[in-house]
Amino acid sequence: MKHGTRIACTAALLLTLTAAPAATAADAGPTHVDGQLPSGATYMMDVPTTWNGTVLLFSHGYNAGPANPAQDAPDAATKTLLLQQGYALIGSSYATTGWAVTDAVPDQMATLEAFTTRFGQASRTLAWGRSYGGLVTTAIAERHPDAIDGSLSMCGLVHGGVANWNNTLDPVFALKTLLGSDVPLVNLPSQQAATDAANTLTAKVDSAQSTTEGRARIALAAALHNIPVWNATTQTRPAATDWDAQQANQYDAVKGLLKIAAFNRRQEAEARAGGNMSWNTGIDYARLLGKSSVRKEVTELYKKAGLSLTKDLAALNRAPRIKANQNAVSWMSSTSSFTGKLAKPQLSIHTIGDPLVPVQTESALRRAVTAAGSGPLLRQAYVDNAGHCTFSTAEQLAALHTLEDRLTTGHWQGTDPASLNARATAADPTTPTRYVSYRPTPYLRPYDLAHPADRR
Repeated sequence: MKHGTRIACTAALLLTLTAAPAATAADAGPTHVDGQLPSGATYMMDVPTTWNGTVLLFSHGYNAGPANPAQDAPDAATKTLLLQQGYALIGSSYATTGWAVTDAVPDQMATLEAFTTRFGQASRTLAWGRSYGGLVTTAIAERHPDAIDGSLSMCGLVHGGVANWNNTLDPVFALKTLLGSDVPLVNLPSQQAATDAANTLTAKVDSAQSTTEGRARIALAAALHNIPVWNATTQTRPAATDWDAQQANQYDAVKGLLKIAAFNRRQEAEARAGGNMSWNTGIDYARLLGKSSVRKEVTELYKKAGLSLTKDLAALNRAPRIKANQNAVSWMSSTSSFTGKLAKPQLSIHTIGDPLVPVQTESALRRAVTAAGSGPLLRQAYVDNAGHCTFSTAEQLAALHTLEDRLTTGHWQGTDPASLNARATAADPTTPTRYVSYRPTPYLRPYDLAHPADRR
């Protein structure tokens, strides 16, 4: 395929290309290249001796820094098998860490340009990434469709930036209101202030976990983020009606949300956006709970605690609301939200027990893509495992090969769980194959550029 779109950075501007020593005939292996772009981002490339003509452009996940290495594959085991199968692997570090989409997309495209300059035009180019890199991959798919043939998002933030930060606000708003705290949730002036706020609210959560009333309220907060009841591979999968075990698992995930995303990552994103980019003005929390995937658990725990769920929801709806800075919303919307318009096929896969980027983000992606008229180009598949991005090598290879088949044949085939599992086993019989039939519930706070009414 001839790619018409090219980043303005030309090959002449690319810096510091250093290749590994040439292999001898006896130890012939991939050519490894490290380089640096004019933006300051580094990149890496691994090209097998017998290249099959396909290049995989990998976008890595959120990196808080300060270390900022380039990555060209999700993990070492998957990388090894892909190189053995003849794929060229490339990827950049992004020029900055954090919510770096304004750097990540051009840096990834410049890395692809550098690869083409050095190794020649690929016969097929696939963009893929996981977690935050799924957002970067989807942005590439929407903004640079002429540069790629297809895309694969794995456990991605495919709901976009505004939706992400709105949905991250809701559980901490519930915890602050119901557990009694004056901790600031937005407009955090520094990383230290964010850490202090996270620690303060975490202490409240730890104390609340010791009472039946507190556990019910923590479950309510978890439900407003669609945190699943089995969300880490170290956890025991609870029975369908073991409400206490379900809540105990969510408690761990709620603390993880406070530590990772709700404060420190929010502060970094606010600094980029120029203010608070999320809001809960006009939000009916009773309505949100009614759509949550774990609402039954919340109802049962409130009954056990002798609490009135109706009163707590009313308290949330009466509490002073948080308004967004409209300039910050505009920045986050223009850089990190999606139109849903696809020009090339995209496959999106997700674990059903993801606490950080809940599987319901796939519902938000489907909503946008359907509204934009691109539904036939999208397929989604689900892996029955707990945790964020806990795919096996086999499952990742199966997804890539299924996307390749779509490009070769011109139509989707083998996207059902049985076919995906068979393909995964064939690709790597040493790791699990857990694709299942699954339909996620609605995303609770959708926002995309295909629905203008969401632009508040």
